Amino acid sequence: MVTRRRGLRTRLARLPGARRVARALGPLRVQAHELGMLIAAAWRRSLQLRVVTSTLALSSAVVLVLGLVLQSEIAERLLQSKLDAAISQSDANRQVLEGQLASVDPDREGVQEILDTALERLTDTTGPGRAGTAGEFSAALTTGSANGPEVSAGDVGQITARQQDITARGSLDSLNRQYTTVDGVPNLVIGQKIATAGRELQFYLLFPLNGEQLTLGLVQSTLIVGGLVLLVLLAAIASLVTRQVVRPIRHAADVAERFAGGHLDERMAVRGEDEVARLAESYNEMAGSLAAQIAQLEEFGALQRRFTSDVSHELRTPLTTVRMAADVLYASRDELLPALRRSSELLVTELDRFEELLADLLEISRLDAGVAELGAERVDLSAVVRRATDAVRGIAADAGTDLVLDLPAGELIEADPRRVERIVRNLVANAIDHGEGRPVEVTVAGDDAAVAVVVRDHGVGLRPGEADLVFNRFWRAEESRARRSGGTGLGLSISIEDARLHGGWLQAWGEPGNGSAFRLTLPREVGGHITASPLPLGPPAAAAGDRRNGSSVPTPPQGIGRDLREEDLWRLRPEEHAPMQPAERAIIDPGGDR
Repeated sequence: MVTRRRGLRTRLARLPGARRVARALGPLRVQAHELGMLIAAAWRRSLQLRVVTSTLALSSAVVLVLGLVLQSEIAERLLQSKLDAAISQSDANRQVLEGQLASVDPDREGVQEILDTALERLTDTTGPGRAGTAGEFSAALTTGSANGPEVSAGDVGQITARQQDITARGSLDSLNRQYTTVDGVPNLVIGQKIATAGRELQFYLLFPLNGEQLTLGLVQSTLIVGGLVLLVLLAAIASLVTRQVVRPIRHAADVAERFAGGHLDERMAVRGEDEVARLAESYNEMAGSLAAQIAQLEEFGALQRRFTSDVSHELRTPLTTVRMAADVLYASRDELLPALRRSSELLVTELDRFEELLADLLEISRLDAGVAELGAERVDLSAVVRRATDAVRGIAADAGTDLVLDLPAGELIEADPRRVERIVRNLVANAIDHGEGRPVEVTVAGDDAAVAVVVRDHGVGLRPGEADLVFNRFWRAEESRARRSGGTGLGLSISIEDARLHGGWLQAWGEPGNGSAFRLTLPREVGGHITASPLPLGPPAAAAGDRRNGSSVPTPPQGIGRDLREEDLWRLRPEEHAPMQPAERAIIDPGGDR
């Protein structure tokens, strides 16, 4: 069956003019698709539309069923009334005819004239047979052809053979009825027998139902017009009732959006004492509580940042003194006992780490306070990356790790070279620490809008879920792992903040046993807008489903909460992001080293 249908489609496509018709129908299909999408969007977004449409659909079904029942009942009553009157009229006319034809033999000569005269008297408007209430009618008499030649008078041609057969087989007291159509007009035909001096006659009365048909048509049109008016009134009522409910909800949604946008003084108007008023009161209480908590948290955050900054500054003076004493001890370490010599070396090493931690804390406090400045200048990104890798070559040599560089010259961007170098240095140092001695690849590539740096190692990788934690401050994947770079646990946290200052992205990918990759994507111009990265994140298998070859979700702009996730960014800028593979997670939480 499927093959047959495909063959039919192929033959239709080969018909002359089929392609022209398809091209002509193409824009119509597009317009129909767009219209369908608009209707679907309106259906999803409007509660009032859904309620009114549902009310109309249910009301239409009820009105339709009620109309059919009323029409059927009225038609049945009309026909029953007509039938009762027709039966009464038929009995009266039969008695009249029996009195006139009781001594008449249908088989003698001249009987045709007698039958015609009897029917003329019967249908005369002043005759005794017209006293009934069934309305106008026509009559017919026939002997049938069963026991001799047929003798008939009146409209015998309008009587069906089946009804004639039923009447012929019936008794004198029996009566049969049939509905038939004569010249397009429905008729009720009543048939019965009449006794004569010879053969029995079949007597038929035909009652036109055009009056009942007109009455039923009037009833149908009245029901249709009444049903439409009722549906319009129901739609208006449903719209008004729904509007009374939806309008406060829309107002609440608008107030909630403005509140979420930072207008913490927004409140709902409270009117009355109904459910909506209680909702407004509850919302206002919640908004007030949230505003107080947010203000408290902001104050606490400001105090915390000030405390961190003040402590970092205050620690510099004693640290300088301790550093001078440690340098003296370290310079004379050859004259000390072995245990004291080792202690002096450890003291100097930890002091170096302490100074790095203080510097990172000061940088974090400036970033949190929003006072960090971007000293952008025109630089070659490959040269900046090369300086960063040269700074960690000693660590790579100690770990036995080869640095594989792919740094094409001429990738010019507007950036702060100090911050970009710090990002790359942190990424390469982390890759060396977790690369298990395997080569670390550093790749630079660019397009018209952006330039990207990917640092790829082939070490332990990241377990599922760790990609969401890798930028958290002081977070480490394995606490027992010995670090060669002596990091403070704030390097990647500072790196992602530096990427945000540039309006760029910093992302991570990893699989257990397959290593990990970190990608830095920066716009070529400060304030530029990027929608895709020139380099894929992770191996080709991880990026195979990414139709943009390195599609990514950007780090959130300054001011967006730290708990923002990928689904939130889809709502913020859905046109920029294609679906990502499960392993290719965009990291947007600030944090620290792995």
